[in-house]
Amino acid sequence: MDLNLSPGILEAYGLEGKNYHVEKFGSGHINNTVRLHHQSGGTDFVLQRINTSIFLEPGIIARNQRLAAEFLKENFPTYFFPAPLRTSSGNDMFESGGEFWRILPYVPHSVALDQASNPRQAYEAARQFGKLTRMLSGIDLYDFRDTIPNFHNLTLRYSHFQDAIRNAREERREYAEELIDAFLKYSFIAITFEELKTNPEFRDRLMHHDTKINNVLLDETTFGGICVIDLDTLMPGKIISDLGDMVRTYTSPVSEEEQDYAKIVIREPYYEALMKGYLSEIGEGLTETEKDLLYYAGQFIIYMQGIRFLTDFLNNDIYYPIRYPEHNFVRAKNQLTLLRQLELQENSLRRIIRNCL
Repeated sequence: MDLNLSPGILEAYGLEGKNYHVEKFGSGHINNTVRLHHQSGGTDFVLQRINTSIFLEPGIIARNQRLAAEFLKENFPTYFFPAPLRTSSGNDMFESGGEFWRILPYVPHSVALDQASNPRQAYEAARQFGKLTRMLSGIDLYDFRDTIPNFHNLTLRYSHFQDAIRNAREERREYAEELIDAFLKYSFIAITFEELKTNPEFRDRLMHHDTKINNVLLDETTFGGICVIDLDTLMPGKIISDLGDMVRTYTSPVSEEEQDYAKIVIREPYYEALMKGYLSEIGEGLTETEKDLLYYAGQFIIYMQGIRFLTDFLNNDIYYPIRYPEHNFVRAKNQLTLLRQLELQENSLRRIIRNCL
């Protein structure tokens, strides 16, 4: 994979380019990522170019991660937190021509899965996210800033949805009329979020905000959890963000791209596994309000992602890349189906939560 490496980037980290072979690495779509493979058996690294169209201020990412790394090193020195390396001159990143680069540790004998294929994998991934949240629970949030402002602000996303309904071209609005009505009937999810904002027990924490299973490294043989990765959205937030995204992405056997809606189900063994894994680490540190919101977490994220897809469809597909004209419509209907499945199984899912607590 040719990243057109900026001149001097490896030298800025004290590395000699002639010793490394550049290989495509990972399945992420945001930052460009490669593995620096040492050709003589030395230490390998991961090199990334930050996507500045998504992350407008890369310095915030670097500062948030450095603050977290320093706190963890002081309070949990044995915990492996894959923070970016400093350049030889002590900078968090290397900047050249408006591009921002960083080098991270490469973890041998690890794997990042695109989808959980058994409950054990869901358990281990969720446990790693819970562990990170628990260890960071005592950190002072004052110096942290949002890397993507309003990323999980459902109040704002719902407002954008309403604007899109009013301003959509007639043919798009008519095409999506039933789907629009269906999402509007779930507006209580957005109302609940707005009401929760004033509850002091709905506390701010340092959250990951993108807890797909491929953002955890697992042992390639045992699938035991190693560490959390892809920390660009590490910023203040709520417990429902991380837990909800795990419910959204671990429990269904198909992704948000699936067009056969009959395949979209909530797999209760996976739901139970991720709840057990997550709560085994963070459960005792949750407030009573947070415990009461564990089921709502799934509603929150699934609903928000659904209306974001539908908003983009009504806005003529200006945000999410599409492969066919109805792509965002299909994604939104997919998420509505998942939300309905969650609702149908509410009683049994709440029973699972009570058992895990």
